[in-house]
Amino acid sequence: MIPLTLYTTLGCHLCSQLEGLLGLLCREPVALDRVEISEDQALMARYGVRIPVLADGEGHELDRGFEASRLVAWLAEREWLDEEGWEALRRQWEGEEAPREVRGAQRRGGRRYLG
Repeated sequence: MIPLTLYTTLGCHLCSQLEGLLGLLCREPVALDRVEISEDQALMARYGVRIPVLADGEGHELDRGFEASRLVAWLAEREWLDEEGWEALRRQWEGEEAPREVRGAQRRGGRRYLG
């Protein structure tokens, strides 16, 4: 299990995009601790214009992880990247392959929920 922290706020569509990418690109399941920044002035000052920010257990942070190339590099650096998932996603974007289901996603009432 990969423990990660996501600094986020309610309704952040970029955060949702990042979560979806994590489900496709991580070679192990992710334990995602979501931290709501709007409830803390210090967190708002630090992360307000940077969210989503992903942090590993050692405190290394990734800004703009919703950009797949940045997330791929960050995951690969930690040896967490699912190479096959990345190749499948690239082929999907190029129109060569149907979308892949996200590991760990659950469907309820027509909506997809992660973790």
